[in-house]
Amino acid sequence: MTIQEKLSLIQHEFKVKKSRYNSFGKYNFRSAEDILEALKPINEKYKVYFTIDEKISETAGVPVIHSVASMCDGNEKITATAIVGVDLNQKGMQIPQQFGSASSYGKKYALGNLLLIDDTADSDATNSHGKQSKPKLLKGSDGWAKAISYIKSGGSITTILSKYDVSIQDKSELKSYEVRTNN
Repeated sequence: MTIQEKLSLIQHEFKVKKSRYNSFGKYNFRSAEDILEALKPINEKYKVYFTIDEKISETAGVPVIHSVASMCDGNEKITATAIVGVDLNQKGMQIPQQFGSASSYGKKYALGNLLLIDDTADSDATNSHGKQSKPKLLKGSDGWAKAISYIKSGGSITTILSKYDVSIQDKSELKSYEVRTNN
């Protein structure tokens, strides 16, 4: 069996629960350590092993951690990467904690990218951090037609964007209506 076939089977079968709880944000999550622990039976079953390598670079004065998760079978290797900036202004953390936090985050997402772990219900996808999310304005909806009518009648796209979440492509289209009304 090729390493690609093994990875495909692992991606299909692998599950890891969100066994940790963040009491501040009130959500469940999984850590890189949880993922690695859950991989141990997989290692033996498929005769593979997983590693994570990290490198630090700097972009625009911001330290960046490149985490590379690898699956090896002794002959071949498949990798996936995650890139995470280190927030040196994180309140309440010392510099080692800031790097450690970014490192953990990078490892978790590199493993998630390699193993196709679905995090749509994970803390980063569902936690609004106290902010109210705006409803999406979808092209083709009644709201979309009303938005175009509003802009054509002289309304501002800024007003729409302050109330609705609009994709980049749809923003461009809305702006095209605004430009036409101002000519």
